[in-house]
Amino acid sequence: MHRKKILCIGLGIWSAASVGAQQSADRTAPAAPAAQEAPDKRLFGIIPNYRTSPSLYPYTPLSTREKFRLATEDAFDRGTFLLAAGFAGEGQLTNSNPSFGQGVKGYAHYLATSYADWAIGDYMTEALFPAALHQDPRYFRKSTGSGFSRLTYAMSQIFWTHTDSGGHMFNFSEIGGNAAASAISQAYYPDNRGAGTAVSKLSIQVGVDMASNVMKEFYPDLRRRLSRKHKTTGAAP
Repeated sequence: MHRKKILCIGLGIWSAASVGAQQSADRTAPAAPAAQEAPDKRLFGIIPNYRTSPSLYPYTPLSTREKFRLATEDAFDRGTFLLAAGFAGEGQLTNSNPSFGQGVKGYAHYLATSYADWAIGDYMTEALFPAALHQDPRYFRKSTGSGFSRLTYAMSQIFWTHTDSGGHMFNFSEIGGNAAASAISQAYYPDNRGAGTAVSKLSIQVGVDMASNVMKEFYPDLRRRLSRKHKTTGAAP
């Protein structure tokens, strides 16, 4: 479980560092207007990206139905199943939960619990808590400014979010939702129970979501730069 979290965090930091460095090199060039393009449904073709909005303006709140639809899109996306399958394999290889056993039956147990982690987390942080607290579960890209300002903006959205009325408040949906998901997971991880484990899991999940915000902020820039590089290489004699 911890390895997959560290992998996600590392991927997010790598994306931010790569794009931030390029932006610093481009500061002498005239700034181009930010393109309000529709976000990709998946980051790197795998990680679900349904709750990213290209901009905060003009702001339109989500209804309760829309929040649940957002969580359902994330939870049942093919990328979520692929991630769950991959992390289930990693968990079985490292024998992270010995009581699950090995073989096909053991892998099925790892797969079910791995998918439950993703799905429960999605519904808690994107639907149930946001609907009850009238908070907006989406990530609104900043898109402009220095790489550092965008990085800090992306990270801060974990703790400070938008309300349905257009205001701002502490992100209880993110922290409370992940805390609830961590508590629920105690029921199906018999080898990893206890308050210490729950707190550790919550901390790691918040870190992963922070890295996810960083990826959501910089991924379109990274994709455009890679696309331009590919076209330039292809056009070279």
